[in-house]
Amino acid sequence: MERLAINKIITPLKNTLTHITELEVKFSEADPLGIVWHGHFIRYFEDGREAFGNAYGLKYLDFYRSDIVVPLIKIDCNYKRILRYGHKIRLETTYEDCAAAKLLFHYSIYDAETNEQVATGSSMQVFMHRDSLELMWTLPQFMIDWKEKWLAD
Repeated sequence: MERLAINKIITPLKNTLTHITELEVKFSEADPLGIVWHGHFIRYFEDGREAFGNAYGLKYLDFYRSDIVVPLIKIDCNYKRILRYGHKIRLETTYEDCAAAKLLFHYSIYDAETNEQVATGSSMQVFMHRDSLELMWTLPQFMIDWKEKWLAD
């Protein structure tokens, strides 16, 4: 994937796990004035979740193969400043552990050169059975095992 310039893992702190990805703003993400359209920030969050999953073995296809889907039910983005074509950004994606059958992520986007915060956000996804789309009320075993591997002290 040519958008990813740098990927690295940060040591887990208590009930969180963070992954950092650096991206360069593409020409197709900017309007005629060179400013990134606000909707692309949500896509950056998705890029962060995918990079997190690749780094920590929690990919969407792993859910799917376990007959589970994890649709977004809430997403927030707080814009701090604009981005322009050619900017390099640092995207920090943080998983927050919880006991419920859901995934919580928090995001911070920074200008990679100035370290200025560009945006923050969060998202919530729920576990559902793939075929029936019924909500799952308990965590599947593979998720319990994943938490033991990555969040244990």
